[in-house]
Amino acid sequence: MSDVRSALTEATRRLGDRVDAEVLLCYALSKPRSWLIAHADDVLPVEHLLAYTVLIEQREAGEPVAYITGRRGFWSLDLEVTPATLIPRPETELLVERALQHLPTDRTCRVLDLGTGSGAIALALAHERPQAQVMATDVSADTLAVAQRNARRHHIANVGFAQGDWFVPVDGQPFDLIVSNPPYIESLDPHLQQGDLRFEPMRALASGADGLDDIRRIVRDAGRHLVPGGWLLFEHGWNQAEAVRELLRHAGFVELSTERDLEQRDRVSAGRWPVDAGCS
Repeated sequence: MSDVRSALTEATRRLGDRVDAEVLLCYALSKPRSWLIAHADDVLPVEHLLAYTVLIEQREAGEPVAYITGRRGFWSLDLEVTPATLIPRPETELLVERALQHLPTDRTCRVLDLGTGSGAIALALAHERPQAQVMATDVSADTLAVAQRNARRHHIANVGFAQGDWFVPVDGQPFDLIVSNPPYIESLDPHLQQGDLRFEPMRALASGADGLDDIRRIVRDAGRHLVPGGWLLFEHGWNQAEAVRELLRHAGFVELSTERDLEQRDRVSAGRWPVDAGCS
């Protein structure tokens, strides 16, 4: 026999993380976290305690909590995630914040999210800008299926989905703003074999020897898919800001900038396609 408080204490000891212990217990019990406080002395039924033990063992083996529960919060949305998708992270919300600054609130516009994964960025933007028409692409059909389910679950209708590699599904279409959280980790980075990253899709994480292969492609081709004066914004590694700004400059972008996340690490860079450039 074990009560809620004792089960949480033991799980926290095993995992070294109180938050993970609480999230997994809520999942096992189908209860909100507030319930754990109000019912700390409740005895857990044996079947629930056994189910919780299995979840703790999965987490001890390194499996991400988001994959165990199949959920992850991002922006104001509760999203489905699977091993086919990258797990949305809080620092990516900076990309959403900066993108919203370039999107009008009173008229329609067209937005492209490249490599949408779970749909986190596309859905957050579409939710905040109902008049925007958002297109989300991904090379993986399994990944796009998750994003589409997330859109239906949140009743977000102003977003479409297309399968293909980066700009291929939208060839010839112009957009006011392009966003992306592309792979940007160096392919031989030892962190790829550590922690949660071991379980996430490698194609969504690593991009060549310096981590910039996919960013190079995006920057190179973005001008052909932006209206004059349109914006390109994307996430990147903390040590890549100077390199990506040079890529943007070389491709002809102006008004370059880099924003830091809450940990004061360079995280999001942006550039504007010149008003007088037309389509390249």
